[in-house]
Amino acid sequence: MNIEKYISSGILELYVYGVLSEEENTAVYEVLQAHPELEKEIREIEVGLMQLSTAVAPYEPRAVYDRIKDKLELNKDEAPVIPLGQKRSNWPAYLGWAASIALLIGLVAQFNINKKLQQQIVNNKTEKIILEGKINVAEEDLSKTKLLLNIIRNKDIIAIPLQAQEVDPTAYAAVYWDKKNQTTYIDVVGLPTPPPGKVYQVWSLKLNPLTPTSLGVLDDFENNNNKVFALTNRNESEAFGITLEPEGGSESPTLEQLYTLGMVAS
Repeated sequence: MNIEKYISSGILELYVYGVLSEEENTAVYEVLQAHPELEKEIREIEVGLMQLSTAVAPYEPRAVYDRIKDKLELNKDEAPVIPLGQKRSNWPAYLGWAASIALLIGLVAQFNINKKLQQQIVNNKTEKIILEGKINVAEEDLSKTKLLLNIIRNKDIIAIPLQAQEVDPTAYAAVYWDKKNQTTYIDVVGLPTPPPGKVYQVWSLKLNPLTPTSLGVLDDFENNNNKVFALTNRNESEAFGITLEPEGGSESPTLEQLYTLGMVAS
């Protein structure tokens, strides 16, 4: 862009005076954002406008009129001439005041428009960031979901449904045991959120004699959207159970807080 040509076009004066359309205002605002050096020209126009308004006084009507005529670049041949010998009249002063007030109102309106435009741009950027964040999260969740589906659909995976126990008849869970990779996937979407200070603990069980081995606790339950946890399992498990335990887990299961239990099919 030819900056000097843009300045000499007079578009910046019209921008400051507040006489452009909303579309034109937006276009000028975007140019100002792309070329910060134009801010100096804007400030000079605004200063000139303020000086014009403060210079207006009823006792100097001719000076006011001349300033307005110069600012608007009127042709001298077209400007009205008041003979020096003519009796003083107040109409030039009124004209000066009216023009200055109109320009000041336009300036205030333009400031408000600029402020709204700037806020709109900020809002648009914020919405874009939020939308991009949601898209990233959605893509990440989709990727995790696909991975889990591939795991549980693997023909070598052993699926063990865990049935509700007396403490909560509505509870349910499922275990997907990958014996080859010694990993157990625990789906606990059917368990209620544990109360503060409590965690769910998963147990691998040998039945004869009954020997429980902790596979670990399900930390960060609320923030796990899929409610599927992967735990290492090197045991020859015959059953799986889930109990509610104090934070950090317990050395042995609290049977009164046994939520689900399921046997491995023989």
